[in-house]
Parts: sequence; C-alpha cells; structure tokens
Amino acid sequence: MPAYYAIDAFRIDQPYTRIQLPELLAQRAGLATGQILQVRVRKASLDARKKPRIFQILRLEIETIKPLNPVPEGWQQIPTWTTEPELPKRQSPSAPIHVIVVGSGPAGLFAAVLLAESGVRVTLLERGKAVEPRMRDIGQLRSKGILLPESNVCFGEGGAGTYTDGKLYTRIKHPWVRCVMQRLVEWGAPDDILVEAHPHLGTDKLMDILIQLREHLQQRGTEILFENKMKRLLRHQERVAGVELEDGRELLADAVVLGIGHSARETLAELHRQGVKLEAKPFAVGVRVEHPQVLINENQFGKAERFPIWGAAEYRLTHNVKNAFGERGIYSFCMCPGGFIVPSPTEPGHMAVNGMSNANRSTAFANSGIVVQIEPSDLVQMGYAESPLCGIAFQRDLEKACFEATPTPYHAPASRISDFLAKKTPQTLAPTHFRPGAVAHDLWQILPNAVAEPLAEALRAFGRKIHGFTSEEANMFAIESRTSSPIRLTREESGEAIGWPGLYPVGEGAGYAGGIVSAAVDGLKAAEHILAQLDKSALT
Repeated sequence: MPAYYAIDAFRIDQPYTRIQLPELLAQRAGLATGQILQVRVRKASLDARKKPRIFQILRLEIETIKPLNPVPEGWQQIPTWTTEPELPKRQSPSAPIHVIVVGSGPAGLFAAVLLAESGVRVTLLERGKAVEPRMRDIGQLRSKGILLPESNVCFGEGGAGTYTDGKLYTRIKHPWVRCVMQRLVEWGAPDDILVEAHPHLGTDKLMDILIQLREHLQQRGTEILFENKMKRLLRHQERVAGVELEDGRELLADAVVLGIGHSARETLAELHRQGVKLEAKPFAVGVRVEHPQVLINENQFGKAERFPIWGAAEYRLTHNVKNAFGERGIYSFCMCPGGFIVPSPTEPGHMAVNGMSNANRSTAFANSGIVVQIEPSDLVQMGYAESPLCGIAFQRDLEKACFEATPTPYHAPASRISDFLAKKTPQTLAPTHFRPGAVAHDLWQILPNAVAEPLAEALRAFGRKIHGFTSEEANMFAIESRTSSPIRLTREESGEAIGWPGLYPVGEGAGYAGGIVSAAVDGLKAAEHILAQLDKSALT
C-alpha cells in the first residue's frame, strides 16, 4: 500500500526544474530510487543569505511504494496528498437572472467566471479595448506620444494589472488563492506559479491568458461589450436596477458588480454624486527608479552571479520616516526585474509612470516604484478640501505638474538619484529604456516637500542596503501616482454597497484589494454573495 510523506525544507543548489527530484531524494534518504513513486513540489523559495551560494528551499510531498521504516530524518508521514480547493459549484438559477459586471480587470473577470459557470446570464462591460488592439494603442503612446484616454496602460481588457510584472504574490490567506492560480494555469500560465513563493506572469503571458479567459466566458454565454463605458447606475425601488451607458443606452440587471479599477476617476465622481457611499483611504505616491539589472543581481546574488541561473534578481525595501504629519512608510512598489518603465496617464495634459516586465524578465534594467504613504489627513493639511475625492485631486495636480514640466507630450521628468539627493538640477540622465522619452528635470520642483523629503531620506537608507542604489547609474522618473485607489466604496457584510442593495463594489478600485490575485479573490467573493442571494431567492 502506498504511503505519503512531506518535507518542509529540502535544500538544493539549483532550480528544481533542472534536477531529477526522486533520484536526489532517494540518494539523500538512503532509499532505492524505485521506492519513490511520485514527488510533488508544493512551494519553492530562494535563500540568498549565504551568497554567492544560493539555495532553493522546497516544500515537498512524496508518495512511496510502501510505508518506510524507519522514516527518513526530516520526513513526516501524512494521510495523502494535500487536497486542492475548488470554487463552489451551484445549480443554474431556477429563474432567469442577469448580472452586469462593469470592468474586465481581475475582480470583474473572476466574478464573471463564477457567475457564468453557475448558469447566470452575464454582461461584461469594459470601457477600453480588447487586449490585442489595446497593445497597439499603448505602443503608439510609447513610440509617438499619442494618448487614447480609453485605451492605455490603465484601461482595457485585463485592467491595469495587464501591463505590470504580473505578480501573483499575495499576503491574503484564502483557499481561493489557489483556485485563481489553478485557473490561470488552465488558461495558459506556466504551472510553476503553483509552487513559486513569488510567482509572476509578465505582460506577454498575461495577454495570452486573457484571450483564453475571454473565450472561456463567451463559450458560457457571457456577452462582452468592449468600448462601452458606464455613465451612471440605474435604481428602482431603492435597489440597483442596471446601468446607463455613455451613449444613453440603458441595460437592466438584477445585480451589478462594480470592478472599475483605481483610475476611473470620473466614474467615481459620478457614483459620489449619485449617493454611493465613498470614503478617502490611505494610498501612496512617489517615483519610479531604474537601475542596471546587473547591479541588482550582484547585490542580491553576489558577483559570481552576473547572469544568474535563478533569473533576474528583485528586491523589497521599506523605511519609516517621521515628518510633520507623523510617521510615514516609504516602500518599493511593483518591482519589475528585467523590465520597462511605461507611461501610464489616462487624461490628456497629465503624466504618470508605471513598470512592467515580460515573462522572461530579460531587459538590461530593473525598475521599481519608491512611494510615500499618504493619509487623507495629510491632504487636508496641504490645503485640499476634506472630501472622499481629495486623493484624486492630489494625484491630478501631481500628474499635471509632470506633464507641464517637459516640452514634449508624455515625456517623463526625470533625474539621476544622485542629483536628486544633492538637490542639484540634473543636466543629463543615465542610460534608460523609457519611451517615448525622458527629460532631465529638478524633481524637487514637482514633488511637494511632504513627499520629496521622506523620499530622499528613504533613498539614502536604501543606498545603504543595496550598494549602488543611489549612484549615477540610477534614474528616477515622476510621477508614480497610481499605486492604489485613494477611495474606498464602503460595503455591507453581504458585499453590497451600503444603501445600494444589488450593487457589489470589488477589487482595487473599490479599495478592497492590492494586486491581481487579491482582486480576483474579491471578485469571486462578490459572485458567491450573489449566488447565495439566489439560493435565498433574495433577488427579484
């Protein structure tokens, strides 16, 4: 009879994909190779504390041909393989039900998946374009400086997360995290995302996955309407009744899932006008820094690993600063090894930046946001009127200043980090991949002191952690302003917006998620709430 065992920390000095694990396990445990039937990697993480020697630490489950006696050191017997979680399965509703999902980011897409698979008629609205023409529009912005306000890095199929590093790491502990990962693999993601401690997909792979996900939804009857923007909500007898589109058409529904993303500013303003309860929440703004990738590799892996078998190195940095507003955190955000910095504005006359990587993380540059925590009370002290929308006003002011700082539309104001720390007007920049272009500029003239001073202190601290971080090889670009939504749409325990039965705000734009996977799980929760209401016949 087969037996099953687990090992929590199996150390190897090369990626597990390059070795035969059964043979190595048998050798270390003193077993015959034939005694091990199957090995499953449950988690893989890097340990670089003894660089240049780097180890991969594996959590393994092992099936043997029969129980072992004695049990090898470090092995623990388990009843069987770990059971994989599954999304809830429900019967189709007895009466026709129609749900509108607004927004095709991770929250909206995964809400639509669970609803469509449960037999609910779903209409998916997306203000932007499908991923194929969207990519061409972003290419036009990067090559010619031409912005399309409805098709860009923030708006379009997949949401803002499509044009990032595609990170799948999340701190939330929910069984549906694994379900999200498994679905991504079904739609074309590499299966190593199921085991890597810090998995990522990359923009190129995300695009392929989105096409498969779109087909999955359409095969289950979902109507997907690209280039259709919600203007306002419809309401009947104190309950949401559907949406009005910008062209005046009205679509009726039994429930609306609102996954509009963190940059749908005019939509948020309209929701506020309609009486949907919004509240200001903390967010962060700052700059995006860029370094030669080899500099990061050598710091993280050691000089012997200039071209490491472990892939492009990444980093996570944090620092706390006390300023006039109190203690504030400064941290790296959406670090993109071997990536690109991309222009991410959504409004004419405004400029913002973000970072992305492809799956192979193969460019010569690493980039990351370095951002300063902003509390709503900080904005009041800066002179902004107290309002749920004050964070948007602050973001817009910074983005407008960045646009006006350069003579060419959608070029980014930038500085060497060393010049910024010396409060020196930069004359030149270090080599950069940024397109459509960057202009040397004194960023102290753009950033408010409440951002610039703590940012400078944190950069010096980061320079003590990573040699060369603040050297003349490093650039910084303004403005990293779209880290998260500055607004939260408050919800009941049922997931519905307070005072709006049938309206389900989800994802980053609603202020309840912080990345692809957490947003996807939030969308699944909304779909589960809707299905639970169906079970109670609460939707009319």
